[in-house]
Amino acid sequence: MLKNILSRGRSRSMTRTQKAAIAGVGTLGAVAVALTAVPASGQTTTSEAAPTAKVAYSTKQIKDVHAGVTGQLAGASQKVATIEAKKEAAAKKAAAEKAAAKKAAAKREAKETVSRSAKRAEVKKSYPNNLDGWIREARSIMKKHGIPGTYEGIHRNIMRESSGNPKAINDWDINAINGIPSKGLLQVIPPTFEAYHVAGTSKNIWDPVANIVAACNYAADKYGTMDNVDSAY
Repeated sequence: MLKNILSRGRSRSMTRTQKAAIAGVGTLGAVAVALTAVPASGQTTTSEAAPTAKVAYSTKQIKDVHAGVTGQLAGASQKVATIEAKKEAAAKKAAAEKAAAKKAAAKREAKETVSRSAKRAEVKKSYPNNLDGWIREARSIMKKHGIPGTYEGIHRNIMRESSGNPKAINDWDINAINGIPSKGLLQVIPPTFEAYHVAGTSKNIWDPVANIVAACNYAADKYGTMDNVDSAY
């Protein structure tokens, strides 16, 4: 039949129906060929794919990468630790400096307080302008300079030497003859007054307090204390 159709097609053009018939026959032929490839068991067989070549792996690069990462992490940790250590050291230093400054400020404040108290005490403390006041003020100064002498010992020698007159002067003894008469409450000659003058007192030999302090300083050097003096010295 196919042969007849083809032979007739040579003489005239094939109709649409004939073309469709030829296409159908071609399809059936392809199916028949495919079915002949199927085994009798009904199972299809496929050829195995060519084996894939094995890939060679190396642990060296992995180790190097691991070591590199580990090293970077260790370096970063060390930097962080260093920064933290510096911060801690700076904080400790700042705290120490603050404590030292606070201590110094407290020390200065204490010193200033003592100084102010001393100044207030000096302002408040006053002595009467008489023999009793002169002796007590002189002893206060002597105490600061470590010069010995009791109130009684000083008073006793003043009464013997000048009778308590701060302007007394001896113009008849050997000192007067030599041009250096004894002056003041304890009859001190000018060279002795200058040699044993105590800082903080008047440099005027007639000043009663300065006269007492210088005389007691001299007596302490020569006799141990004014208390040991019972006659002209």
